[in-house]
Amino acid sequence: MTAVAPWIAAQRTQLLAQRGHAWLLQGPSGLGQYPLALELVRAWLCDAPTAQGACGQCASCHGIDVRAHADLCVLMPETQMLALGWPLPEKAQGEIEDKKRKASQEIRVDAMRDAVEFAQRTSGRGRGKAVLVFPAERMNHVTANALLKTLEEPPGDVRFVLATEAAHELLPTIRSRCLGHTMAWPRPDEARDWLVGQGLAADAAAALLRAAGGRPDDALALHQAGRSPQAWSLIPKAMARGDVSALADLHPAQAVDALQKLCHDLLSRSVGAPPRYFAVADLPQAPGVGPLTRWSRALMQEARTADHPFNAGLMLEALVAQARQTLNSRH
Repeated sequence: MTAVAPWIAAQRTQLLAQRGHAWLLQGPSGLGQYPLALELVRAWLCDAPTAQGACGQCASCHGIDVRAHADLCVLMPETQMLALGWPLPEKAQGEIEDKKRKASQEIRVDAMRDAVEFAQRTSGRGRGKAVLVFPAERMNHVTANALLKTLEEPPGDVRFVLATEAAHELLPTIRSRCLGHTMAWPRPDEARDWLVGQGLAADAAAALLRAAGGRPDDALALHQAGRSPQAWSLIPKAMARGDVSALADLHPAQAVDALQKLCHDLLSRSVGAPPRYFAVADLPQAPGVGPLTRWSRALMQEARTADHPFNAGLMLEALVAQARQTLNSRH
């Protein structure tokens, strides 16, 4: 089992010391909502838990490690379950394998109904049951309402942990029935040392941590996606030249995210604040606030359709042309 990051371990101890049948872990991406949620359910179901969490050795801990615990129900979009190694229900797996439909990017209402039925059953191992929902904002209103009744009147031995990167998208009634926990940000040196422990060189860890805005899970994801710090540092001035190749290895949604970070840093520089995502030396001269503000609005609009572009190549070319025009504008 991979060692838990120190800031996640500290929050785990804090939350296990409190009572409650439902937690809502909230905060921006990359702060470890899913690892913390998994640590909580491991401790709740463990045969020999301590104040610091699960023992890591018992049959319950092993059941979670191999994704086959009878008293744990994991609710995620099917795409997320496949990415994290959780098995899909047999029917859903068959439909996807037979190409009758694609894996869902939302938490399906039939999966939620199965979870509600799971909550009513007797615990198989006698340690209670747990339901983990992540990312909770992927519940639509029908799915969320199916969960709401069980959150309002939970069976005696079931506990819930909902983890989200967009708490504002959840129904207020869902939020009000959970104990809220805002994810803690790790110290920069703590996050860098953890990334080094995951196999990154110290300078690469620092650079990718900057690119991820200080969020260690996002920095690790950049590394695992093959993003080099050198390639990241070249993006700003490449955009000023209109060089599409600097974004060639990015999906449109990733390209929009990178350009939004560039726009953010240039706006910060234009009002005398330090950049967050790029080093000062990597940034071109900032245009006026007006062009940057218009560019920011345009990128927000692009972000709404970037996951499903009509033509990815054309979209990247249009994004770079827009960036070049903005970065060479002075009005």
